[in-house]
Amino acid sequence: MIIDCHGHFTTAPPALGQWRARQIQAFEDSGARVRPEELDIGDDEIRAAIEQGQLKLQRERGTDLTLFSPGAGKMAHHYGDERTSLDWSRVSNDLVSRVCGLFPDRFAGVCQLPQSPGDALAPSVRRSAEELERCVTDLGFVGCLLNPDPSDGYWHAPPLTDRIYYPLYEKLVELDVPAMVHVAMSRNPAVQGTCAHYLNGDTAVFMQLCESDLFKDFPTLRLILPHGGGAVPYHWGRYRGVMQDRGRPPLEEALLGNVFFDTCVYHRRGLELLTDIIPAKNVLFASEMIGAVRGIDPETGHRFDDVKALLDSVDSIGDDDRQAIYGGNALRVFPRLTNRVPGLLDQHKEATQ
Repeated sequence: MIIDCHGHFTTAPPALGQWRARQIQAFEDSGARVRPEELDIGDDEIRAAIEQGQLKLQRERGTDLTLFSPGAGKMAHHYGDERTSLDWSRVSNDLVSRVCGLFPDRFAGVCQLPQSPGDALAPSVRRSAEELERCVTDLGFVGCLLNPDPSDGYWHAPPLTDRIYYPLYEKLVELDVPAMVHVAMSRNPAVQGTCAHYLNGDTAVFMQLCESDLFKDFPTLRLILPHGGGAVPYHWGRYRGVMQDRGRPPLEEALLGNVFFDTCVYHRRGLELLTDIIPAKNVLFASEMIGAVRGIDPETGHRFDDVKALLDSVDSIGDDDRQAIYGGNALRVFPRLTNRVPGLLDQHKEATQ
């Protein structure tokens, strides 16, 4: 059983982007609102987008289930005000919910949060907790995306370990769902989005966690760092050394009970390093397919985001660890999956017997 913990609805019907453009323009021009009810997307449009996109690749690559969220780069939290972000999040989450309803055995929802930068951050965190609860309890979602930089490229927000985020963490713990730490777009011309901002975000947040006692306050909180953790595995010795110099506990003790890494690393050597440095119990299979990188790697003949083909070629991973990475770890980190997808736990038990 293979669970891809990192998928985005990047193939959403054009009407979604058109609604968003009108929303942004209306607010910038006059402060006017575009009502969520004005978005009109039929089920057939959703089916076509999924069947010719993510579902087709799932079948080709042997993935059983994808944890599906709105397009991360398009969260774009800096636009408009708190209401802008709330409406956009609800529209995006409701669309993902419809995907999961049409393909319940193939997709489980992960929600976007209505975050906002600056003075609006604190109230937006409280609204994020409310939207998280709506998505989990009403829509059956199993997790959320958490943007550590709602300014989208300028890093004006306090670290994710700041108490301003505690209302959200309390809700995550109460609902027993994890958050994937994922920046959105970069509007800073000095910081490209896909290969700089995304990886910078993963790396920066890991250091924020290293310097904090967040998990003493929230011992059951679970956070996922995507894209292989950015620079973290490559500089593991630096992190260990700095923490030792500061008298902090070892990384394994301080963080690895709560922090997990995904496999969105698009070359074999990177995956070998990730799975060599990070314990297998902390690695979740993910591909972010039809996402940041879509072309074919001339060195392998596979698409860059065909992570399963790459991971299958890493022979240093034992059978038990491979099963854990491909699905078992996701069931631990996302416990609501077993309620969301009927028979999933039975499939896992059969695969591990």
